[in-house]
Amino acid sequence: MKNVVTARTGLGMLLASTVALGGCATLPTNGPTAHQVRKGAEHSQPPLKFEIVDITPQMVEALRAEDLQLSSKVPTLAQLAEDRPVDAVGPGDVLGIGIFEVGVSLFSSRSLGEGFDPSAHPQLFPDLTVAADGTINLPYAGRLEVAGKTPHEIEQMIDRALSQKSQNPQAMVTVKENVSNAAFVSGEVGKPGRFELDLTHIRLLDAIAQAGGSKNSSEDTVIRFSRGDRVVDERLGFIRAGSADDLVLVPGDRIELIRRPRSYTVFGATEKASQVSFETGAVSLAEAIARSGGPNDASADASAIYLFRYDGIPDSADVGAPKVYRLNMLNPASYLLAQRLEMRDKDVLYFANAASNQPSKLIGIINNLFSPFVTARAISR
Repeated sequence: MKNVVTARTGLGMLLASTVALGGCATLPTNGPTAHQVRKGAEHSQPPLKFEIVDITPQMVEALRAEDLQLSSKVPTLAQLAEDRPVDAVGPGDVLGIGIFEVGVSLFSSRSLGEGFDPSAHPQLFPDLTVAADGTINLPYAGRLEVAGKTPHEIEQMIDRALSQKSQNPQAMVTVKENVSNAAFVSGEVGKPGRFELDLTHIRLLDAIAQAGGSKNSSEDTVIRFSRGDRVVDERLGFIRAGSADDLVLVPGDRIELIRRPRSYTVFGATEKASQVSFETGAVSLAEAIARSGGPNDASADASAIYLFRYDGIPDSADVGAPKVYRLNMLNPASYLLAQRLEMRDKDVLYFANAASNQPSKLIGIINNLFSPFVTARAISR
C-alpha cells in the first residue's frame, strides 16, 4: 500500500513538473525582457514603427537642441499682446456728468437783464446709464453716441453740442460704475470673478493674485487665455512677472486656470507601476529614475532602461513619431548622461526584466507545487 501511495505521489510530482515546464513560456511577468523589446522594434509597423537608440553624449546634445526647437514652437501668450484703451465707455456703464457755464447759461435761473456774472454755474445731472445701443440722452445736447469713447472724448462731444446754446460750457464726465471695462478670472483660483480694469494697466499675474492665486502649484497649472476669438494655453510656471507673456489686460479678457500636471509613468521591474508628477520646472532622467525607486535589484536588467516617448510639440495635439531610448546603467558614464537628458510630459520609463527571471520564477513555482507533497510525506513518517 505504501508503495502505491509513493508511486502516486511520484506520478503527481512528475505531472506537476511537466505542467510547470510546459507553462514556462507563459510565466507571469510585468513586462518584456530586453530581447523582447528588440524583437518588438524589429517587427513594429507604422504608425508605431520605432527603433531603439542608445543614449550617448552625441545623442543627448541632439535631444537638448531638439527640446529648444520644440519649445520655440509652443504658442505663448505674448502673441496675443494688444494695445487697447481700458477707459472706453460701453453699454451698461453709469456716467456722472456736470456742466459748468460762465455768464449767460442754459441751466442757471439768472436772466439776461441782471448783467454779466463772472462766476461759474455748475449743473449736475442725475447718473446716466449708457443704453444698449451705446448712447446717452443729455438735455439740450440730444442723443450722443458715447460707446467706445473715453470720458475726455465725451466731454469734448458735450462741449461742442452746447457751444451754440451756452456761453463757454465745459463738461466733466466721470465713470461711476464700470461694467464694460472688466476681465474675468475663473477655474482653479481662490476667488474667481469679474475684475474692473483701470489706467494702472493691470497685468495677467496681478489679476490672478487678486483672484486669490492658483489653488495648485504653478508647474501643474495651465492658463487658458481668451482674447476675442483667439485662445492660447500656457503653463503658469513659464510666465515671469513683467515679461511679454504677462499680458496687460484689456476689456473682455477671460482667464481660466486649469490643473494639468506634467507627469511620466513607470513600468516594469520596479517596486510598482506608478505615475510621477514633475512638481518642478524640469526633471532629468536621473531624477526620474530615482523618484520611481529605480530598477529592482532582484528582477531588473540594469543594462536595459528604456525611455518611450513621442517627439511632438509639448502640450499640443501634435504627438509626433514614437521614439525609444536605451540607458545602460551598468556603464558608469550613463549616470552623467542621465543628468543632462530632460524628461518630457507623458514620457514612459520602462525597466526591462532580466532574462534570468524566468528560470527563477519556474523554480519558485515548482517549489510551491512540491512543498505540500514534501510536507505530507514528512508528517506521514
